[in-house]
Amino acid sequence: MDADATFMAEAMLMAEEALAAGEVPVGCVFIRGNSIIAKARNRTNQLRNATRHAELEAIDEILADSTLTPLGMSTQYPLSDTTLYVTVEPCIMCASALRQLGIKCVFYGCENDRFGGCAGVISVNKRLEHPSHPPYEAIGGYARDEAILILRRFYVTENSNAPVPKSKANRVLKTEILPR
Repeated sequence: MDADATFMAEAMLMAEEALAAGEVPVGCVFIRGNSIIAKARNRTNQLRNATRHAELEAIDEILADSTLTPLGMSTQYPLSDTTLYVTVEPCIMCASALRQLGIKCVFYGCENDRFGGCAGVISVNKRLEHPSHPPYEAIGGYARDEAILILRRFYVTENSNAPVPKSKANRVLKTEILPR
């Protein structure tokens, strides 16, 4: 298995952990020097905080560890030598945070048609001009089918954390995935 597949498989394990915890199943890993330096999953329901996306959870872990953000590193862009693997395209909020922290590159599974910040809705990563934060490459399609299926597995279940839970007793898990 190549490195991209290995790292995306680790992100998928975090997504499975999120699913088991009743969260939208998104997982990620941050890579530096061919090693995982942080990994996380969504925790929005658990913490009752809509900003606790997998990417921001892992970023907090990185920024809190002085060995991962030593004084010699660019404090303006602490992720400049870091790559992210995430199961779903980062939302606009996360894509913007990644740009502000100078992420090197992002590999993601499936597009986020409703909130995507790299291709789905708006390309915060490189198409929006910014006077100081450099753009970054975002490449989709890694473990795309698996990422779509785990999201579908979540969305056919009843979300007890939703403000007004909808009955989904008649929903059936669709396993056919259309090409892009």
